[in-house]
Amino acid sequence: MKREAAEKRGRQAEKTAARFLRLKGWRILDERVRTPRGEVDLVAKRGGLVAFVEVKARTRLEDLEQAIDLNRLRRVADAVEILYPQYCTRGEDARIDVILVAPRRLPVHLTNVWHGF
Repeated sequence: MKREAAEKRGRQAEKTAARFLRLKGWRILDERVRTPRGEVDLVAKRGGLVAFVEVKARTRLEDLEQAIDLNRLRRVADAVEILYPQYCTRGEDARIDVILVAPRRLPVHLTNVWHGF
């Protein structure tokens, strides 16, 4: 039951993050994109920039600091290596962002968090 609650909270956080990005002028190209090497929660585009977005939700604001780590970002970066040609077909720039979601707070958007690709 705990796993189901976490899954539901994660899906809700992804919806919140997508709405947040749309309000900032981004177009959501895809959600929950899986590859053999990792998963990307959201793929968004604004102008000539494609953002591959990892969304993390925590029930307590204090826990957001520990929500993302190097191993998780590496899996996202591995997935982006596979997905880049599919979403950046016209020479768009790409980056990896993180959106942190906690109850009763605006989402926190961390931009360009991975510089390894």
